[in-house]
Order: sequence, then structure tokens, then C-alpha cells
Amino acid sequence: MAFRDLELGAIRVHILHHASRAAIYGSWMLEELQRHGYQISYGTLYPALHRMEEDGLLVRKDRVEGGRVRKYYTATGKGQEELAEAQRMIRELYREVVEGVGPDPD
Repeated sequence: MAFRDLELGAIRVHILHHASRAAIYGSWMLEELQRHGYQISYGTLYPALHRMEEDGLLVRKDRVEGGRVRKYYTATGKGQEELAEAQRMIRELYREVVEGVGPDPD
């Protein structure tokens, strides 16, 4: 895909969006992303979750469920700030690229 960086950024925004609303775990997030048409594997998702945790955007809490540990992620204050900035950027991009609202080129 020519726009792989854009796709990876969109995945990150999806993760922050859902993690800011409720605790998420990997397999649920993978299904949610696939529902939106993203072709993503666990080999892409889990490193992204770990990187976002290392960057202070997510916090992880391990819970034992059905005899196994499930890692739940929620957005931190820093993660919510990054989400708000991404939302601002997405609104501006949408207005200009999709709606055609924006400055005319000189």
C-alpha cells in the first residue's frame, strides 16, 4: 500500500480512541480494526500496543480470565492529549481533502 504510514497512524488513532473510552485487549482490538477494513495481524498490533505503552500513551493492566492472563490497555492522559491532537488534524484534513474547504493555492 502506498499510504502504509497513513494506515499505521489511523490504526494508532483507533487504538487511542477505544482505549480512551474503555479498557481494550488485543484480540478485541484486532477484530475491531478488521471490521473497519484494516488488514492487520497480531504481529503488527501487539508491537504497536507495546510501543504505545512505552511512549506513555497507554497503561496496561494484566487480568487473569479463564486461567490465562489477558492484557488490558487504557489511554493515559498523554494518550488522550495525542488523541485530541489527532482528531484536530483529521478534521482539518477532512475539510480540505474531502469537502474542498480550505485556502486556494496562489
